[in-house]
Amino acid sequence: MSGADLSGADLAGADLAEADLSGADLAGADLAGADLTDANLSDANLDGVDLRDVDLSEANLSGADLFDTDLSGATLSAANLREADLTDPELMGATMPDGTQQE
Repeated sequence: MSGADLSGADLAGADLAEADLSGADLAGADLAGADLTDANLSDANLDGVDLRDVDLSEANLSGADLFDTDLSGATLSAANLREADLTDPELMGATMPDGTQQE
């Protein structure tokens, strides 16, 4: 699914563990509760995506656009966020790559 246009898609609760979504356009998609463990989301457009309660453990988000993304309750343990755009995300209750939890 590398480079796929999934903008606005309803993928809530989907099992996308280890999926290759590099360069994909997921703008405005609903991924709440999805399993994205070890997924490749490098350079993906996640602008405005609902990522509440998503498991992004060990996911590659390098270079991803996470502008205005809702990551409330998400797990980002050991996720790669290098050069990701984290402008104005909602992080309440999210577990960050270093294991700390946002309040």
